Amino acid sequence: MPQPSHSDDPHHPHHAKSTPTAREHIPVAVYPTSMAGSRAVADEIAGLIRGKAAKGQTAVLGLATGSTPKGVYEALVDLHRQGLSFKNVVTFNLDEYWPMDEQSVQSYRRFMREYLFDHVDIDPGNVHVPDGSLAREQVAEYCDSYERRIRDVGGIDLQILGIGRTGHIGFNEPGSSRESRTRLITLDKVTRMDAASDFFGEWNVPKKAITMGVGTILEARQVFLLAFGEHKAQVVRRAVEGEITSTIAASFLQKHPSARFVLDPASATELTRYKTPWLLGPIEEFGLRWDGVMTKRAVIWLAREVGKPITKLTDEDYNEHGLQDLLAARGSAYDLNIEVFRGMHRTITGWPGGKPAEKQDAGSREEYPKRIVVFSPHPDDDVISMGGTFIRLCDQGHEVHVAYQTSGNIAVFDDDALRHVDFVREFAQAFPQLGREFAEKLEGNIESFIARKTPGVVDTAELQKIKALIRRTEARAGARYSGVRPENIHFLDLPFYETGRVRKNPIGEEDIRITVELLMRVKPHQIYAAGDLSDPHGTHRVCLSCIIEAFKRVSHERWAEQCVLWLYRGAWQEWSPEEIEMAVPLAPDEVKRKRLAIFKHESQKDSALFPGPNDQREFWQRAEDRNRATAELYDALGLPEYQAIEGFVRWKGSVV
Repeated sequence: MPQPSHSDDPHHPHHAKSTPTAREHIPVAVYPTSMAGSRAVADEIAGLIRGKAAKGQTAVLGLATGSTPKGVYEALVDLHRQGLSFKNVVTFNLDEYWPMDEQSVQSYRRFMREYLFDHVDIDPGNVHVPDGSLAREQVAEYCDSYERRIRDVGGIDLQILGIGRTGHIGFNEPGSSRESRTRLITLDKVTRMDAASDFFGEWNVPKKAITMGVGTILEARQVFLLAFGEHKAQVVRRAVEGEITSTIAASFLQKHPSARFVLDPASATELTRYKTPWLLGPIEEFGLRWDGVMTKRAVIWLAREVGKPITKLTDEDYNEHGLQDLLAARGSAYDLNIEVFRGMHRTITGWPGGKPAEKQDAGSREEYPKRIVVFSPHPDDDVISMGGTFIRLCDQGHEVHVAYQTSGNIAVFDDDALRHVDFVREFAQAFPQLGREFAEKLEGNIESFIARKTPGVVDTAELQKIKALIRRTEARAGARYSGVRPENIHFLDLPFYETGRVRKNPIGEEDIRITVELLMRVKPHQIYAAGDLSDPHGTHRVCLSCIIEAFKRVSHERWAEQCVLWLYRGAWQEWSPEEIEMAVPLAPDEVKRKRLAIFKHESQKDSALFPGPNDQREFWQRAEDRNRATAELYDALGLPEYQAIEGFVRWKGSVV
């Protein structure tokens, strides 16, 4: 399988100039990967610390929590191991939930210890994290003292920020003023929904938090706002290109003298210079050219903008919507329309694994049937994300294997676990020779633990195992229904996931070894993997990284040279039409079969424990709406009309 890097792709955002356009009101730096961006910020921090140390001065850092700055802290820990000292560093964290015990799994003080403080030589007395354990009547005075401590050390030299989907920085929700200071604030519903996975349900998320104010943040001498992933793209655009408004607290950074947004390609996709650069002038100014990929993007955009099928676009449509240069570079509207229309039409196939010999074109020698591995990060991603294609591959006679990468055990309600324990007890009573005494003991242990369990407490090993078995039996039922032979259903149970918490470990050698072993056993012609990197847990990203690293380890094998990796997307997002390289149409009965396969996952039905941010639809509804919308878009562009379409993109490089 060839592995071109993003550096070979002229449309990859890091090839574009980093200087802001007229529409961007703040400097933006786009790095090829989130890790590259994180390392760049860590290097800036290290430079500040060393520079201050050389002068005998203190470096004052403003720190953030959450998944976004983890890469910065990992890089700083690496730099510390290489000699960077934190003895002259004072830190102030942005925020903390209230009420919150500092020993709680969700405590930001605990987060900072786990990811940074416990791994460097910082003086504990120089560490400041808002105290979420205070009584209500103590909070106001505490917030004033937090501000005084910042002033007493001369202010913050460098502030790290993330950005929430409401545009908040710190916990400064919509409506926060430019002058706001450290205070207790009520969290927005969207913010609480985004935090639901960390608290094992939205109902467990605290309703309030202590946060630095916008005014406090803006007084920092240097600010880096990091945003990674597709789910941040919309709010990044509003903060960077929109007007300054208290509705988007991050927009206040537009007036900061030394603030910068640090993005990866996914979070930059909605910025005008990446989404529709032709609206800003000649695209060559951004290091781009009118090749096939850029042409396809522009023509599809134009067709959607004017509401016409591709083949009905005219020269006037192109000229009136900023695409005069495209016409000049590539010819007439007719030629452009036919080129893009035919290219999109070629993506449509009812044979995702290839055709049998009697249906292949003359001279074709494509191998059939194929060995195929469908990787599923969670035990239901296979049927939710590509259930129609999954079923079709089985129906068309391919040797389909499904590999469930994680147990998914944290996504099961306690009530479901109790129901299954109750079944075991009843089963043991009906068949006492199988161990009634054991069943009753198990039920007693589980019931006792759940009765005294508090939000965020890690399940016992017994309860984790029960929840894993629930997900496993559901996955097996869904795969069998889809047509997979029982011996081709694999449960990898990758160790990185088995923390019992939402926060997972990084992938390790054992995760990669398990994946390599499966690939070597099957020797697939095709691999399908989750390319949906917006999932709220980050599990999809880690699982894909594991697959790619494993494939690199076997790339010298002859079978690997012809193996193709297709990326599907899950419950949160679909590939855009210009990205789709294989479109598999589904008939109405196939949509129904996909739905029934999803229904086999009963623990995720009606109400999932981790439904994702701001979307109350069930997973099967999201999948059907997404697949229907893709089909309707293809239809609107003048392509054949289908009930639904599942889209895939061929893997071409890094995912980190």
